[in-house]
Amino acid sequence: MYVQLLKMIGFTLLMLFSLTPNFAESANILYIIPFPSMSHYIYLRSIGLELAKRGHNVTVITTHLEQNPLPNYHQVQVVKSNFWELIGGEKPNVFDMADISAEEFHKKIHWPGSIGLINVVLSSPEVKEFLKKDNTFDLVICEQFFLEALHALSAKYNAPLAIISTFGNCMKHNFATGNPLQLATVTAEYLDVHNPTSFWGRLRNFYFTVYDYFWWKYWYLGKQEELVKKYFPELGDNTPSLYELQRDAALMLINSHFSYDTPSALLPNIVEIGGVHLTSNNASLPEDLQKLLDDSKDGVVFVSFGSNVRSSELPKQKKDAFLNVFRGLKQTVLWKWEEDNLEGKPDNLVIRKWLPQKDILAHPNIKVFIGHGGLIGLQETIFNGVPVVGIPIYGDQYNNLLLIEEAGAGKLLKYHKINEETLYKTLNDILNDDSYMKSAKDMQRRWKDRPMSPMDTAMFWLEYVIRNKGAEYMKNPARNMSWFAYTMVDVYAFILVIFITVIGSFVKLLITVKKYLSKPQKKVSTKKKRA
Repeated sequence: MYVQLLKMIGFTLLMLFSLTPNFAESANILYIIPFPSMSHYIYLRSIGLELAKRGHNVTVITTHLEQNPLPNYHQVQVVKSNFWELIGGEKPNVFDMADISAEEFHKKIHWPGSIGLINVVLSSPEVKEFLKKDNTFDLVICEQFFLEALHALSAKYNAPLAIISTFGNCMKHNFATGNPLQLATVTAEYLDVHNPTSFWGRLRNFYFTVYDYFWWKYWYLGKQEELVKKYFPELGDNTPSLYELQRDAALMLINSHFSYDTPSALLPNIVEIGGVHLTSNNASLPEDLQKLLDDSKDGVVFVSFGSNVRSSELPKQKKDAFLNVFRGLKQTVLWKWEEDNLEGKPDNLVIRKWLPQKDILAHPNIKVFIGHGGLIGLQETIFNGVPVVGIPIYGDQYNNLLLIEEAGAGKLLKYHKINEETLYKTLNDILNDDSYMKSAKDMQRRWKDRPMSPMDTAMFWLEYVIRNKGAEYMKNPARNMSWFAYTMVDVYAFILVIFITVIGSFVKLLITVKKYLSKPQKKVSTKKKRA
């Protein structure tokens, strides 16, 4: 009996150990995701939480805090800041930014705001206290969103650097690592190009890519280097430059997938994990929302412009156009509206200041999503097979929505063209034409058809880099070559010189032969000489 009991205990322990993460192989990981935008955090948080769930000791530098995290998930809070105050002004009406160019957006918002954010991060009391401690890490993971000074933490802890982006293909990283640019087909991040493959579209993409790269490398990174010297004086002058840290990053995880994004060539250490924050096990909805969606037998039109664009700031003329169109629908309309009241609200419209977007989109009664084309939100619609009416405001939103329209899973409506007539036609086309829903479901199927889930893919490669001490062998050797050598200009120039020399010699020979043949021949006299 005792033998059987011991066997049962042994079997139980074996099963427990097989289901428990191997803590003996757990790593110390520093995860840096301080950007204050909630949409960024929604995407990035899942990776840190999953690493902790798998037994790793994770320290997260973040603006947003998790409630009741695992004991091995340690949070270092960044002082909350208003991004608009960091650039020296009040928050504008984001709809007014519909006409701002990509160059202006970088110059007036991205660059000054991000430099201000780095100062906030590194001067936050909890961060300062954390940096004083004698920590060691096996991997440093940092978001790729104008936070390059924080890459220096990989040098401080002498650990491999992994970069995670909330967007897709990154042109600056392509330049640094020697990944093919593919400018004819891949549009630069944060750039809107209305016809990407046309001559003018390709020219615009080329110009902005070069503009962005040179300002980033030769001016912006210099400003970031100054912050490194200010906050990490202990690193000294032997620290790799921020460009070198970008170039030598062990891994870059990008928020894209070829089933939706433009397919592109990627190095082995640039890995697609598009939709990593999405799982089939969506959280349960609040009871009132669940009932509302269940009872909407004619379906629901869901409207949300994300965490950064406030619907309540719509100009009156455009707001009235929305209300008048919604008033004529038989469907229920659920709208993320940031104020308590909405004057003129029709009976079929329900407003909330905040809505659990990805969980609402999972409900089968959602017929169409109206949004601004932010990548995170669009991926949630793709994951759930919901067609889209897209109204881009700035950055990459236009091109994100253009891909949806080209796939037949939605329609793009420019902000300045919104009126009652255009909105009614665009919305009703999708509600009354089953082809949009069919295309959305086809895209959903392709999106989910992967050998591994996005999360498992991310975990494999992050742990791979840890196991292989940075996996130096996986990096492109071109990153250590000059542009002249990498692009083979010297070889092509040599071949051109040889070709010109051979052709020149041949032409010279022909000229010489022609001159010889055309020279008059001396006549030979046939008369005999006298004796």
